[in-house]
Amino acid sequence: MGSVRQVQITFDCAEPERVARFWCEVLGYVVPPPPEGFASWGDYERTLPPERRGASFVAQDPDGAGPRLYFQRVPEGKVVKNRVHLDVRAGTGLVGAERLAALEAEQDRLIALGATHFQTQYADEENESCITMLDVEGNEFCLD
Repeated sequence: MGSVRQVQITFDCAEPERVARFWCEVLGYVVPPPPEGFASWGDYERTLPPERRGASFVAQDPDGAGPRLYFQRVPEGKVVKNRVHLDVRAGTGLVGAERLAALEAEQDRLIALGATHFQTQYADEENESCITMLDVEGNEFCLD
């Protein structure tokens, strides 16, 4: 039996670079360097046929620990709730009012980047709160 060593998460979207750059800011990820022989991604894109330009973009963990995020352009828009979403762990190790304050501070930072608050859920007395947000194209993700 084989073992999986790495995972890539793929997002369908209308504007791959815009969504990728949003997630770079959210997670502290970076855009990888352009292919060898090209000074920039723009230089590389200009070598592609028009229909392939802007069709995909990548965000990656600068330390290589987290999964690579791949964004691909698709013709259809988002219609229903995501079947899979990311949980951004902003309140790890905190409880009560401190945890909620950390989540709300992260929510404010992400709203400034273009995210939208969708719903805040308060689970129980242990304050297992979760803030559901939407990214720049309306994909759900959680702050927890």
